[in-house]
Amino acid sequence: MAVKIRLRRMGAKKSPFYRIVVADSRYPRDGRFIEELGYYDPTKNPTVVSIDGEKAKTWIKNGAQPTDTVKKIFKSNGVIES
Repeated sequence: MAVKIRLRRMGAKKSPFYRIVVADSRYPRDGRFIEELGYYDPTKNPTVVSIDGEKAKTWIKNGAQPTDTVKKIFKSNGVIES
């Protein structure tokens, strides 16, 4: 089972809001997930991000692979080092 840390799109049309979730890579983008780690709202100025860093580090240590976008968010918020 390949586990990914990725964004799950929420919100209305043309007003995206994302939740950062841990999901099996075979599930669809907005489908079933294992655990929610936080959220990301790019529509606000400045961008609003809330992440449970301890949970994220635990999942990464256990082998979950963050997507490129989530990796950038984690780096900018100090969850992982570059």
